Amino acid sequence: MLTQGADAPEFTLPRDGGTDVTLSSFRPGKVVLYFYPKDDTPGCTLEGQDFTARLADFTAANTTVIGISKDSVKAHDKFCKKHGLGVILASDENGHTCEDYGVWLEKSMYGKTYMGIERTTVLIDGAGKVARVWNKVSVKGHADEVLAAAQAL
Repeated sequence: MLTQGADAPEFTLPRDGGTDVTLSSFRPGKVVLYFYPKDDTPGCTLEGQDFTARLADFTAANTTVIGISKDSVKAHDKFCKKHGLGVILASDENGHTCEDYGVWLEKSMYGKTYMGIERTTVLIDGAGKVARVWNKVSVKGHADEVLAAAQAL
């Protein structure tokens, strides 16, 4: 698990639209990484829409928002187009970034255990340090809470 003040693990991942996204390229700006389980599912769709709706406010706070899941770039492109998402969606198909951030965990549902992404958000300051971590995120109102934290940095 990441702790406040730790260096945010560096990554370069393919993103929607066919280019790559590298964490350190946003410095000295702030970055919100939100890890989510699966494109085009109800909670993940709402989360993407909520962050997209507040994108201008995040931009005004010098903060870039990046969603990360293990879905493919092709799936991300389809997801963005279908729901009008404006946030960056990065593809971590091999799961290395999810593991580096401690979000690839054993989960359970209906008595069965499986590995999956725990919905987690990480706010990274302009120096590349972890400013705040939200674990086991509940989507409703979350984007507003993250925005307030980014504005306060």
